[in-house]
Amino acid sequence: MGKVVIFEDKGYENLLPLTHTRAVFELRCGIMLLYQKLIYLYQDLNLEKDFYYFCREYLKDSLSEKGFLNVNQSLIDSSDSGTTGENVLFVNGRALIEKEIKIEGPEEVGVDEEDVIYIRTTKTNAQKITNELLLQEKPAEKIKKLGFKIVPFKTNLIKYPWELIHHNSDEIIRDFKLQGITGTIEGKVYEGAHLLNPRNIFIGKGSYVKPGSALDAEDGPIYIGEKVKIMPNSAIQGPAYIGDGSSIKMGAKIYEGTSIGEVCKVGGEVEETIIHSYSNKQHDGFLGHAYLGMWCNLGAGTSNSDLKNNYGNVKVYVRGKLIDTGSIFVGLTMGDHSKSGINTMFNTGTVVGVMANVFGEGFPPKYIPSFAWGGREGFQTYDLEKALEVARRVMARRDKELTSAQEKLLRKIFELTEDERKW
Repeated sequence: MGKVVIFEDKGYENLLPLTHTRAVFELRCGIMLLYQKLIYLYQDLNLEKDFYYFCREYLKDSLSEKGFLNVNQSLIDSSDSGTTGENVLFVNGRALIEKEIKIEGPEEVGVDEEDVIYIRTTKTNAQKITNELLLQEKPAEKIKKLGFKIVPFKTNLIKYPWELIHHNSDEIIRDFKLQGITGTIEGKVYEGAHLLNPRNIFIGKGSYVKPGSALDAEDGPIYIGEKVKIMPNSAIQGPAYIGDGSSIKMGAKIYEGTSIGEVCKVGGEVEETIIHSYSNKQHDGFLGHAYLGMWCNLGAGTSNSDLKNNYGNVKVYVRGKLIDTGSIFVGLTMGDHSKSGINTMFNTGTVVGVMANVFGEGFPPKYIPSFAWGGREGFQTYDLEKALEVARRVMARRDKELTSAQEKLLRKIFELTEDERKW
């Protein structure tokens, strides 16, 4: 049937700091990560042989360690004559593709404005398309010079972190329908717990919902993974997703449009937020229209603003410039391994980098670089070796280890973000 190459382009830069530690196609929107949606669309293909991934070279080892196969590899191996008629479809990992793009068909490049969405070509001509080419500025112009036909193709393309949040509700609904899991209760629902519109709820094996809790799926589906703990008197409003092994603390209020990935502990008030996985917001405090990466921890009472007092559009720092989001609702974006102290307050549209430690009274700046240590009163550079040691301790508490590939990547990010920390 052909092969599919899921690639990232230079658009990853506008999705930093979330994409410091992962390829763009590893971001979450809805129930699934972006690349998982594409695999689901092409589930007739062989996962090991027919899917390839193009990314920044320094992410290669980390991706391979996670189980990704065929990362930045040639599509023709030494045993291949290179004359096969098998087609190859390149798909942009930032694209929310709702319908399958045909692998078979004329050679062409689907473009949304200046962004390449897909490239359909023969296996032989696919050798002209490299990850280095796709990561350049305006790759469509360079690909056109190789003899490919350009055709317009409109789709939802994630360009900034807040767009993941804005699409999250619709993507939860779409992912839920794709998986065909309506009204499946495999876990335990205690007497005294309330399921509203149970036909729109999935509860996986080993999960439980304790008395006094309410799962309200009347306005959207609720997906509860396996071995999830829904503690007493908590409320979840759909559309919502709770990943395997996560815990919803007593009295928590989880509003619509929220996706909580695997092995998280979440309490307090959360609305229209994505928590990638392995992160904690255990205590009271508000988190809204936010995206937290992995291994983050928000101290007790931490809150973010997601709405300005004047109801104006929120502006967010992207690559050193303030960008008008066009939205009145934008909260916190936090990179992997970052932490906040108790009662930390984040202003609307605040961005926190990777491995930052934020604490103290008052509002810290709206942009906090990676490996920053401090708060409103000022910052210093978080010692790299100490930061890595904290990561090892945190991960060990979840029976995980900081691997050599992960450590190498974090050291690379420390180098890449050095200019941001010239206080």
